[in-house]
Amino acid sequence: MKISVIGAGYVGLVTGGCLAGLGHEVICTDSDAEKLKTLNAGRLPIYEPGLDTVIDEARKEGRLSFLVNSAETIQASDAIFICVGTPPLPNGSADLSAIDHVARAIATESKATKLVVEKSTVPAQTGQELKRALTVYGRKSGITFRVASNPEFLREGTAVEDFLHPDRIVVGVEDETAERQLKEIYRPVLERKFKCPIHAPACPDTPLPAWLVTTINSAELIKHASNSFLAVKISYANMVADLAEKLGADIGEVVRAVGMDPRIGTSFFRPGLGFGGFCLPKDLQAFVHLAEKSGVDFSMLKEAEKINKRRIDNFMEKIRRALWVVKGKQIGVLGLAFKPNTDDIRFAPAIDLIQALLAEGASIRAYDPEAMEKAQSILPQVQFGKTAYDAADGTEALLIATEWEQFRKLDWDRIRDSMTRPLILDGRNLLTSTEMKSHGFEYYSMGRPD
Repeated sequence: MKISVIGAGYVGLVTGGCLAGLGHEVICTDSDAEKLKTLNAGRLPIYEPGLDTVIDEARKEGRLSFLVNSAETIQASDAIFICVGTPPLPNGSADLSAIDHVARAIATESKATKLVVEKSTVPAQTGQELKRALTVYGRKSGITFRVASNPEFLREGTAVEDFLHPDRIVVGVEDETAERQLKEIYRPVLERKFKCPIHAPACPDTPLPAWLVTTINSAELIKHASNSFLAVKISYANMVADLAEKLGADIGEVVRAVGMDPRIGTSFFRPGLGFGGFCLPKDLQAFVHLAEKSGVDFSMLKEAEKINKRRIDNFMEKIRRALWVVKGKQIGVLGLAFKPNTDDIRFAPAIDLIQALLAEGASIRAYDPEAMEKAQSILPQVQFGKTAYDAADGTEALLIATEWEQFRKLDWDRIRDSMTRPLILDGRNLLTSTEMKSHGFEYYSMGRPD
């Protein structure tokens, strides 16, 4: 099929690249001309494992292109995926102005009937407003539009594999034609009939995804309900971790045993500096706002958000206890991205942590494998190292703020010898007390005996 993707951010690039990889003809556009210029130069504006391979292969085979002209992009397609941002407004609700702008463009530029697919994360009933906007803006043309919701469940760092090997594909539709079109779009995924990319070794072994057809309102609600539940799960693990510290228990042992219950599971059930990124914080706020607007009490989600916000304060207190005085101390920070395998620093706990340390007069040396370029613009006071060893050199404490696997494999004897004081505060429980003490470190973590 001929597909247009409007929005070339994390969701749009993964969606467009993977759809082209499945054999469709895909055109992507974005309001950011510089981003399109970067893409047409053969570079990616984001880091996402495997995405460069998928996009390069699709472009070489002539199935993926990037156009500045949104009218041409819209007119060339049978189906349009809306992948624009829906950032939070000051009151916590989602800013849907980009959705409205895209609806106007689709309605005025289309020359034939289109399937318009919501891929952006939006509050329930947005699809109904989108239908109305398309009708209003396109009233002079007389063209009809089919609207569907197809929420994304992509995790940054594994987004390509998540797209190609999902556990479920949710489509919210109101007519059989829209469902049939979407099923044809996803047929290669549903039947596992596509070339497995080199970064997805589980291709032959993963079960086929479930195809779930719902109403548009339900599909929109599913996305927010899923992300909010994950946020609650993380906050619950952090709450129990605080208690474990007080009682001398090991939160690692607790969550491992509790997670063995299939009704609970271990995924997202781990303590640390809290959740960040652009999805969970934003979607939690939007879900709470939607509930309040609808007269439903979502105080449980408000408390989960409060627990998450207190994680930096909790960790700062650990740092103060360990260092006694923070002001004037040289501190190293490993990790800037909100999670490993991405360069995304939006709402990253590491950024909040560094800003809190700077406010108390500390000097910071930091390192991240992918996120330093983006962090430099918002942290001009920070010295960035070329390696993790640079970040640790001469410091009185080394903080682990993102659980990159490569940090686990560092030469810790070398780091110990380079530090002024061999002190590690592990905000992600990446390491173990036994191992670090064997290397001569003073070691503190989250929810485990010091």
